This record gives sequence, C-alpha cells and structure tokens, in this order.
Amino acid sequence: MDISNKREHILVCLSASPSNVRVVEAASKMAEAFDASFTALFVSTPDSDMSDADKNRLQSNCALAESLGATVATVYGDDVVFQIAEYARLSRVTKVIIGRSSVKRRIFGGKQPLTEKLNAIAPDIEVHIIPDNASETKYTEKNKNFIKKLLPTPKDVLITVLILGVATGIGMLFSRWGLTETNIITVYVLSVLITALFTQNYLCNVIGSIASVLVFNLLFVEPLYSLRVNDVGTYVTFAVTLIASLITGTLANRLQYVAKQSAQSAYRTKVLFDTNRLLQRQQEADKLLEIAAKQLVALTDRDVTVYSIKNTPSCKVFSSNNQSDVEVSDEVLNWLSSQKGSSSEELTVNGVTYTAVAIADRVYGAVGIGTEKPLESLEKSIAHSVIGECALAIDNVRNSEEKEAANVKARQERLRADMLRAISHDLRTPLTAIAGNADYLLNTVGKVDESALKQIYGDIYDDSMWLYALVENLLSVTRLEDGKLKLNVKCELADELIEETLRHLTRRSSDYLFETPHSNKPLLVRADAKLILQVLINLVDNAVKYTPKGSTITISAAQEGEMVRFFVADNGNGIADNLKDKVFEMFYTGDSSVADGRRSLGLGLALCKSIVTAHGGELTVRDNIPHGSVFSFTVPVGEVTVNE
Repeated sequence: MDISNKREHILVCLSASPSNVRVVEAASKMAEAFDASFTALFVSTPDSDMSDADKNRLQSNCALAESLGATVATVYGDDVVFQIAEYARLSRVTKVIIGRSSVKRRIFGGKQPLTEKLNAIAPDIEVHIIPDNASETKYTEKNKNFIKKLLPTPKDVLITVLILGVATGIGMLFSRWGLTETNIITVYVLSVLITALFTQNYLCNVIGSIASVLVFNLLFVEPLYSLRVNDVGTYVTFAVTLIASLITGTLANRLQYVAKQSAQSAYRTKVLFDTNRLLQRQQEADKLLEIAAKQLVALTDRDVTVYSIKNTPSCKVFSSNNQSDVEVSDEVLNWLSSQKGSSSEELTVNGVTYTAVAIADRVYGAVGIGTEKPLESLEKSIAHSVIGECALAIDNVRNSEEKEAANVKARQERLRADMLRAISHDLRTPLTAIAGNADYLLNTVGKVDESALKQIYGDIYDDSMWLYALVENLLSVTRLEDGKLKLNVKCELADELIEETLRHLTRRSSDYLFETPHSNKPLLVRADAKLILQVLINLVDNAVKYTPKGSTITISAAQEGEMVRFFVADNGNGIADNLKDKVFEMFYTGDSSVADGRRSLGLGLALCKSIVTAHGGELTVRDNIPHGSVFSFTVPVGEVTVNE
C-alpha cells in the first residue's frame, strides 16, 4: 500500500491479549471507512518474554492484521510509548488505535496508563481507545509469568557467586596492599556490571548489588566481620554504592538487549542483501527457488520445503547442512492449482506452512517453513519478503525466456521471408535465361551454326550448374536450421579433396589460373568429405565471381598442430575491413562486388561457416598481400590406424 497517496494513516498496536482481535478489527473498519493506510505495530521490549500461549495468540493477531490488509511491523526498545510515538512520527501516522485495560488505576503508586503517556508525548496524533476487558482475567497469569521469569537459573546464580568471590579476592589483595576502601568499593561496582553482562536474569543484578554492599561491610569496614557501622557517613556510602550498582546493572542489561537486537537486525539485513544479490545473478527458475530456500534456512533456522511446478512437479527439503528430494504431496499441488497469483493464503500440511511463490496470475511453486516453533512477526514478514523477491526474480527470468523465444521465432520468420524473397528474385534470372535459350533453340532448329549452338548450350549448362549449387546450399541450410545435419566423418586426403574441387568447377573457371601446391607429405583430415567439398567449392566459386578474369586462385592445405588448415587465396580487389565480419552473415550480399552476392542468395559463406564449426574448426578471412583475399578454415587432423 502506497502511504504517500493516502491522506490518513492508521496505526493499531498489537499484543498477545485475546481481545486484541477486537482492536485490530476496529482499526481495519476505520481504515476502510477513511480509505487510509493501515499498519499494525508490535513493540518488543527486554521484559516482553511470553508464554507459548501468548506467542501463539500474538502470531494469530499478526496474521489477522495481515489478512485485513495491514502492514505488520516490529520495533525494539524498552519504552513502549516512546517507540509507538517515534514510529508514528516517522511514518506520518494520523490515528493510533490502542486497547486499554479496564482495571482501575490505583491512587497511590499507580502507574500512568499507556494512553495518557502517549497523549503527552504525541499530542498531534489522535488516539482512539478500545477497552481491553481481558486484562483483568490475565492479571494473575501475568504475575505468574513475571514470577517465573524473575527466578534466576542455577547457571546465573553460579556466575553471580563466582564473580562476587573474585571481587572479594581482589578486595583482599587491595586491603593487604594498603589501598583505600574507595578502590575496593569500585571493584564491587565493577563486579555488578560484569554480572549484568554475563547473566540473563535481572534479579541476579539486584542480589549481586546487595551482596556486594554486605560483603564489603563485613570484610572491609570497621569493626571487621560485623555488619555494625560506627560512622554515619558509611551508611551514605552504602546507599550510594547500592544505587550505583543497581543502575549500572540495569543499564548493562539494557545494553545487552540492544546489542542482541542490533546483531539480529544486522544479520537479517545481511541475509536480505545476500538474497537480493544471489537472485539477481541466477537465471534458472529452479535455482532461484533453491537460493530462496537456503536463505530462509539461514534466516529462520528451520527446515524449508520447496515445490517447483515448472515442468514436472518436484519437492526438495533444505536444512542447515543438506538437501534431499522427497515425495510430492498431492494436497499441496491441488492447493497450488487453486491459487490465483500473489495470494496471501497459506496451507499447513504435516507441520509445514506453505506460501505460494506467485506474482500476478502466475504461480511458480511453493515454499514451506517448519512450524515446530512459531515465527516471530518480523521473521514472518521478512520470510514473505524473500518469497516475494524470489517470485519477482522467477517472473523476470520467465519473461526473459519468453522474450528470447519470441525473438528466435521472429528471426526464423524473418529468415524464411528473406529466403523466399531472395529465391523469387535471384532464381528468375537463370531460369529466364534457360527458358529463353531453350525457346530460341526450338524456334531455330537447323538455322543456327555450330559455334552459336555451342555458346547457347554452354550458357544453359552454366545456369543449370548455378541452380544445382544453389539447391545444394539451400538443402544444407535447411538441415542445419532443423538440426538434422549428420556428419559422416572419415579420414580423407587433403590433396584429393582439392583435386575433386577443381573437377567440379564450372566452364567460367577456364578464364582463371589455378595453383594447387602440394605438401611434402600426405595430409589426412577427419571430416565429412561431401560437406568439406561443398565448402571448398563455395569458396572457389566466390573467388571466381569477384576477381577479374585472368586472376590467379591458389588452393592449398597445411598442418597446424592438431588441425589442418585449407587456404583459398586470390589476387583480386580484396574485402574492406568493415565488411570482413558481415560476409559470413546469412543473406548478406553487400553493395559491391566483394560480397557474397551477384546473382546469389548470400548463403554460401554462412553455410561454409556452419559446416566448419560443426567440424570443430573455424572459418576466417584476411587480406592477401599485396592485394586480394585469403579465406581459410580448419578441420581436425586424421590418423591412420591398423584397422584402416
């Protein structure tokens, strides 16, 4: 809920009281009536330890507030009124809804009611009071809990006695060394402070303070080993020492509580920061769920169960030290199928409370947290934040995958459109020439001399061979696009592949000089001979197309480590540097004679690159000094075995 867009902001105070349900419901109705922002606040104090029943009621009240549209927040401090007032001020709260006990205030020694203190601290905020009648019935129970909490544990008693004994020993040494009583009193005050730091019970501080004064009087004040005091000023010293000890112990306890809460808040902040960073790095939906689960294990110290429903439903349980696959629950899957995205509903099955990982109308899975002990309201809020962050990250990944799939489909459609356009345009010329020559021959039977017939037959043959090469390239491209191109790899002689290439050259190649220098030793390659032959023919055909008649074209091969490199070099006009990468793109024909164009679909070099890559090699182009171009590609070296 966007608070900045609301004129009213209503804050309801949460507690473990049974009647707090009525307070929350009243606040919800008021927020709905005023169209206001709605926040539920719980103040955790050092002495707010509750019984299991109280904790369960508090969790129930928090869940109720969330279901009614409230944002649940938890703050820490020893002054409840101040924390409420400060939170209200920072959050721009306009109305505070609070429950008040119907127990009458005592005239003497009575404690000022919380509502009166809140009015005094924050007079600009409206305070609405809902009577809390349950406080009377819970008074005895609170007293019992307070008495139970007040009793120290044996461990705390032992620590208190030990620290007091050490302080007494140090006092004995100070007395023997002739130090004044002031120094000894300081040691006992220090012992009270240390007791407060190492014990969890406030009563230990009180006992330690009183015992320190009594032991000091007994052992170090004349008359020794007697609790009598001859000097009236000593009583003042005792009183000041006792008060100082009590204040010191109280402050130490509060400091310990604040330090604990600060460390806990810092840890939770770190977990949230790490979660955000890890989710941003990962691009797999299932891995995102695992990251969220592991972070929730670190945050809650409970086992976390994850359901993924991307393809086949799966279930994993993550703990602090391992993870394991478990059987999928039909009850959880049926519940997930009924979710409508980002629902606040929860499902509890076999001691695990599940929350859907969903956003908008998409449900990606579920995350379940063990309920062996209830989560604190803040822990639950953070857990929901982690799950929501995970859902958003998965949604982004799925959107990226869908966008990429759409781009691939668009590229494929564009490829088909370009192919159809290029075929319809470029096939027209050779087909028109063939049809025209055939028609001319039909209409001039016996009227054309032999030299003219030879020229016409040659033109028909050249155009037919061009169409044959084009069809071969188209079929190979189709197999590559469909993933059906199978390599029939065998050991072949490089020189034989080059000689076979020369035998497939068209009649136009007679106007060029071909050089085929042989290597000193036979070179074997492991390749599909038909496909490598197609690569060589395409490269030589390009050289013939884009170099002047009479140019020299060199076809050679040489071994480079574990590869054999084939070269097709010409001394034509060369290729500009900015076009060297583009010539390998499908359907690129360029605007000049250096591209794979001129009565061509622009498939040749793109097909060559795909075939060479399928063999584990690479196809490159560079300048031929002083002028021209050199196309080269690599294929693996072949080895002759005994069986061969």
